Amino acid sequence: MPAEHQNFPSVAHCCDTGREAHAAAADLDGTLLVSRSSFPYFFLLAVEAGGFLRGAALLLLSPAILLVYKLFSEAAGIKMLIYVAVAGVRARDVELAARAVLPRFYAADVRRDSWRAFRACGRRRVVVTANPRVMVEEFARECLGADKVLGTELEVDERTGRATGRVTADGVMVGRRKREAVEREFKAEPLPELGLGDRESDHAFMDLCKEAYMVPYDRKAARVPAAELDSPIIFHDGRLVQRPDPFVALLTLLWLPFGFALALLRVFLNLPVPAPFVRHTYRLTGIRLSIRGSPPPARTPGHLFVCNHRTALDPIIISIALGRPVACVTYSVSPVSVSLSPIRAVALSRDRAADAARIAALLEEGDVVVCPEGTTCREPALLRFSKLFAELTDRIVPVAVKARQGVFYASTVRGWKCMDPFFFFMNPRPAYEVTFLPPLRAEETCGSGRRTPEEVANYVQAAIAGTLGFTCTGLTRKDKYMRLGGNDGKLRPEPEKKVE
Repeated sequence: MPAEHQNFPSVAHCCDTGREAHAAAADLDGTLLVSRSSFPYFFLLAVEAGGFLRGAALLLLSPAILLVYKLFSEAAGIKMLIYVAVAGVRARDVELAARAVLPRFYAADVRRDSWRAFRACGRRRVVVTANPRVMVEEFARECLGADKVLGTELEVDERTGRATGRVTADGVMVGRRKREAVEREFKAEPLPELGLGDRESDHAFMDLCKEAYMVPYDRKAARVPAAELDSPIIFHDGRLVQRPDPFVALLTLLWLPFGFALALLRVFLNLPVPAPFVRHTYRLTGIRLSIRGSPPPARTPGHLFVCNHRTALDPIIISIALGRPVACVTYSVSPVSVSLSPIRAVALSRDRAADAARIAALLEEGDVVVCPEGTTCREPALLRFSKLFAELTDRIVPVAVKARQGVFYASTVRGWKCMDPFFFFMNPRPAYEVTFLPPLRAEETCGSGRRTPEEVANYVQAAIAGTLGFTCTGLTRKDKYMRLGGNDGKLRPEPEKKVE
């Protein structure tokens, strides 16, 4: 390549106005993202699609991969990352992990100056990356506003549906392959007016653009707040809370066996302890429980405690905060969770009349906890509240709960739900905040106040959201599971076999 094409100006000199008729082609790592390293995303993919042992293998081999990447070949280093992360993993699992887990971490690292220039182009916006397209596409389209992602394609065994760990014949998208991909993409239209990159291997495609700018590395560069991206991240999956840079990934893997032993201690030590004393044993084992408000005393028929849903432990924590047993209802609960639960857990059937009768019968016996969102939500937002609870009783007590998890998330869509409580207790210093709001007044209920069930449900949702500083949404359990798991979240019974 001619020498004059090597000296591109800095993105600081790029004007982001008047580009409505322009097209843009931009690299991802180090360009639209602040970080130049793709290791954290490959580690996440390895762990979430293949398990912690695969993640450990990737971390162990990362020094050798870095050496190959820096000293020999960028393409060879990427091939090694891909092989270790996905070889033998079902392609569907790779796709779902990339869609459900990676966007949250990508979204937290978007660089402001380069993204604004990229987003200002109104004709077409194309991301050109050495990373596998499947890793990047969902995030780039929904959050960055990209129209197309040109990335490395994974080879999949058509017979088994599993990734072979190799790339297709097109190879890794670096250097001249980026240039060729951009030329093919814009074959029938003018080439991009704007090109953005951060390294020498980007020069080939940047040279095609009318204007091209380099993005200098700056770990302190301003990032785009999540609310300013094209689509906010409400739903996400995966067990890891923190971005797994190599040092964080190492600490996480080293903590894993100790954390599991600590979780077993916390679970089985506190299981036989009576509810009024559990808060004290929690404190002894490093679990912080903050209780605010004045809950009503026990009575029969009982109160209906209506709470937002953060983890599967919400009803148990409310029972501990009350200092007395309660019953809880849930749409899906594993046998392991039922056997380890210190409170009564009753499964609902999604038959409205049957579920209403079941909850009403429980209320006749005592207090009941319900989570009308129907599923957990990790972000500071509340999903739409089901109105069923408002039709059952006027003795409604809203409860705002907030769970703090520093290393592992205690909820999952694609993983083993029976492990959710253990992952919460595997955190070094897990914490719960429980706030009991005043019971609904008679005029705020369906019976005495003649409010509609929708009005009561929306009022309780708004009251809890206001206490927590969360946002109310109209999103549902189905929305979450379709987004993260590709299904509606319903457990379907096995079809009955016909008897001949």
